[in-house]
Amino acid sequence: MKNYCTAAVAWLGVLLLLTACGGGSADGEPGPEAMPPPSPSPGAAVVNVLMMGNSHSTVSQLPAQLEAMLRAGLAGKSVAVTVAPGWMFLDERLADRQSLDLLRSREWTAVLLQAQKYSSSGRTHFPTVEAQELVRESRKVKALPVLFPEWPRRGVPETETIYALHVSIARQQPACVAPIGQAWDLALARMPTLRLHAEDGNHAAVAGAYLSALMLYATITGNSPLGLPKLDLGVDGALQGQLRQVAADTVQAIAPRQHCPAD
Repeated sequence: MKNYCTAAVAWLGVLLLLTACGGGSADGEPGPEAMPPPSPSPGAAVVNVLMMGNSHSTVSQLPAQLEAMLRAGLAGKSVAVTVAPGWMFLDERLADRQSLDLLRSREWTAVLLQAQKYSSSGRTHFPTVEAQELVRESRKVKALPVLFPEWPRRGVPETETIYALHVSIARQQPACVAPIGQAWDLALARMPTLRLHAEDGNHAAVAGAYLSALMLYATITGNSPLGLPKLDLGVDGALQGQLRQVAADTVQAIAPRQHCPAD
């Protein structure tokens, strides 16, 4: 493995100072005032996050929401979230040369992996070896690998099945696992009329993307979502506060960094 570069060392320093310590169905279904993020100071360390997945990780401006949260939570740091080209499942991503070249092009701070195939009926088994290999490749470039389990489809009790699938990957190749589905379930239990899903009942509406971004933020940084300010992200300020509390309570119940690699 390569030696740590200056940027990677700087990022590790950020974590020490600041931390308190999808997948998709493959059975035919597509599985105070608002404030802008602070501007980074000159010469600040760069936080680079790579997102690899399909439409579930890009709809409703989820990458932009995550980037805004990282900028706000890591004040003074330059942050960039890059989305790998195309919408692919993880097995397809591993076979895509452009995606691999991008992954290997630099020492990313974190690599988010979404779009592990799963069976909505439970009758089909899909291998996870490709996801495991992408985790391994992420660790080779000194990135924190983060598995991104999808939220459940509207009305389908599949949170634990999807989460357990991703934990099984992390047990083979250590990676953080964001409990996104559990946060959605808790939010809907507290606010039954809340619209987290898009019209198709599968993808995320803006509020759903916001909640998912909160969980990814907490997973990457180890910071509580309660420390984030209200941001101009298309979600009502009062609702942002409620969803930050949901995310914080979910993190307390299911630690997103429990399967992270020790290195």
